[in-house]
Amino acid sequence: MILDILKFAFICIEVVLIFNLMILVHELGHYLAARWRGLVVEKFAIWFGKPIWKKTIRGVEYSLGSIPAGGFVAIPQLAPMEMLEGDVENDRTAYPPIKPIDKIIVAFAGPAFSFGLAILFAVVVWIVGRPVSEAELTTRVGFVVPESPAATAGLEAGDRIDSINGVPITQFGPAGNARASVVWNIARSETPSVRVGVDRAGEAMEFDVTPTIPQREGWGRKNLRSIGVAPAMTPKIASVIAGGPAADAGLQSGDLITTANGTPLISMMQVSDMLKTNGAAPVTLGVTRGNEDLTLVVNPEKPENEDIYRIGLVWDFDGALTRAHPTPYQQISTSMTMMWDTLTAVASPKSEIGLQHLSGPVGIMNAYYILFERQDGWLLALWFSVILNVNLALLNLLPIPVLDGGHITLAIIEAIIRRPVNVRILEVLQSGFAILLIGFMLYVTFFDFLDLGRNRAAPDPPAQMMKFAEDPAPSAP
Repeated sequence: MILDILKFAFICIEVVLIFNLMILVHELGHYLAARWRGLVVEKFAIWFGKPIWKKTIRGVEYSLGSIPAGGFVAIPQLAPMEMLEGDVENDRTAYPPIKPIDKIIVAFAGPAFSFGLAILFAVVVWIVGRPVSEAELTTRVGFVVPESPAATAGLEAGDRIDSINGVPITQFGPAGNARASVVWNIARSETPSVRVGVDRAGEAMEFDVTPTIPQREGWGRKNLRSIGVAPAMTPKIASVIAGGPAADAGLQSGDLITTANGTPLISMMQVSDMLKTNGAAPVTLGVTRGNEDLTLVVNPEKPENEDIYRIGLVWDFDGALTRAHPTPYQQISTSMTMMWDTLTAVASPKSEIGLQHLSGPVGIMNAYYILFERQDGWLLALWFSVILNVNLALLNLLPIPVLDGGHITLAIIEAIIRRPVNVRILEVLQSGFAILLIGFMLYVTFFDFLDLGRNRAAPDPPAQMMKFAEDPAPSAP
């Protein structure tokens, strides 16, 4: 219990550190550029809300807010930002005017620093590598859900998916290159049915499959379109339930299950189906543990308060991991296309992907927590930080008031009309878009909080509650 608490605390510290680093670097860009161009800097704040710490040094108030939702540098000679940054210390009209080019440089510096941090992280990932799951290395179907759209259309386990609606497919899961993945192309599809091209034992075939949207119980983000297929993966054990048949048979966390009763396994669901069919009959498992091949026999049992047979383990949904070394260019370009594809999907009226599927600071930190929980989590966190910093840089350059791109746009207008934009107009624009931004953040944060605790790499609640009899039947020799 104490070790679990310490692990939780350590991961939380890692999340806070890396999240704050990205905020700090972005705002540092604005701060240094403002100092370089001679602009007045009143505040440098990490996080919003009432400060829990602040100190004034050489006329600049440095503070740490109480709401972990970003940060800012208060530069009153730019557009009015009182709604987000608080009141300025002095009347902004008392400050000397500045050139539009200086405003553009200061506004652009934040995204530029974020992009620079993305490149730095990308170089580290290129050198050290990042863990890659089997879902990124295969397009082969490992399991077809019974009575699912895929099953109805005729897809079978073992099929290799080559295309979806004419788009070449190179991987199953969306990580790495979502545009060429099964999951993204199904979720992003807008037509009633999708044309799935497969290779079945060397024969090219096509199926028209009608995706469905699984119903979510309770509150939460709307599920996306799916057809009911899972990638072919070597079943890997994440953890073993104490006192269960798997533990008694000698299975361990990290074991790869290659066969069951002599049948090669390409999906963990094959084991579940075998238990449903064979009940309490012993299951002979072929196991790979490091460089060692083992044969272990497990006697399935019914956990307390359940009426189905289980062997008492939790699957690792990443399967066997390998290490990839994508170049910085590949990482940056993929991050940019991922952002573009997401924005166009959200903007499309026919897409099932909407604003609720985006995440705010809470969702981002939750994602970091999940990554840090996984094997070599710090490498995954660095890789995710490349994506996040590219998104932070490009989204901030959108020509929307409140964002850095809005400041740049206003400065360009000022240069064209050869006079500053009317202060009253600026206040209305900035305040209006600040309200919209705050409303959007509250909206996505609502869903972020609902997602907390979901999709953990640790055992899900049913597995945590699974309990077997104290005197289980002995495993077969």
